[in-house]
Amino acid sequence: MEKVVHLQDVSFKQGGKEILQSIQFEMNEGEHWAIIGLNGSGKTSLLNIIAAYNFPTEGNVSILGETFGETSLPELRKRIGFVSNSLERFSEFYENRAIEEVVASGKYSSFGLYEKVTEEAWQQVDELLEQFGLAPLKGQPLRRLSEGEKRRVLIARALMNEPDILILDEPCSGLDILAREQFLQSLASVTERGCHIIYVTHHIEELVSDITHVMLLDDGKIVKQGKKEEVLTDESLSQTFHVPVHVRWENDRPFVSVKS
Repeated sequence: MEKVVHLQDVSFKQGGKEILQSIQFEMNEGEHWAIIGLNGSGKTSLLNIIAAYNFPTEGNVSILGETFGETSLPELRKRIGFVSNSLERFSEFYENRAIEEVVASGKYSSFGLYEKVTEEAWQQVDELLEQFGLAPLKGQPLRRLSEGEKRRVLIARALMNEPDILILDEPCSGLDILAREQFLQSLASVTERGCHIIYVTHHIEELVSDITHVMLLDDGKIVKQGKKEEVLTDESLSQTFHVPVHVRWENDRPFVSVKS
């Protein structure tokens, strides 16, 4: 597999409005990308294309070596994990389920267990709960967990099918600082499995050392992309955020402040 993701001259229109314009993007094996931009910058539309839920209006898309128009998108989606706040709209289906059942449901891409779970799958569930520090909570219904713990359950659920790509769409939204840091620490467990991360946010302090590359997106166009340290500059972030900012680094992690 030469490229994990390859987008060539990709544009996307919706309701007569151009949401994405001439996107050129390559993600190689071993890279973990963040996509940063303000609300309305086109991040969600770009994610839906990479996750094989939308076709571009123009351009060519290849995900995990499979070219759009020449492959089955439902089959391709099985190789892509997705964790988003939007999944909370399905909470009525799993909030009273024990967390191990929620994780197991990821094997069948359902929000309940409607078929017999194999012994092998239950063993995989136990391994994931241990890996994400959730083993002591086994047996607890999801509704009793903190928001940060719930996000880790959803990551474990997404990894049940051993995806090649895990898309995290603003996963720290609504978390307090402790829950956020615990969640970010869990990303190392994802990269250790050989799974590629695409992390979407507008908070650059969430870009821990596991994230290697960054794309800055503004009004449907790429401002800058490449290695994290080269992209996250005062100039490029000020252009992306439409306000003058300053970037400082601590332990390979960026932090931003607004210039007075």
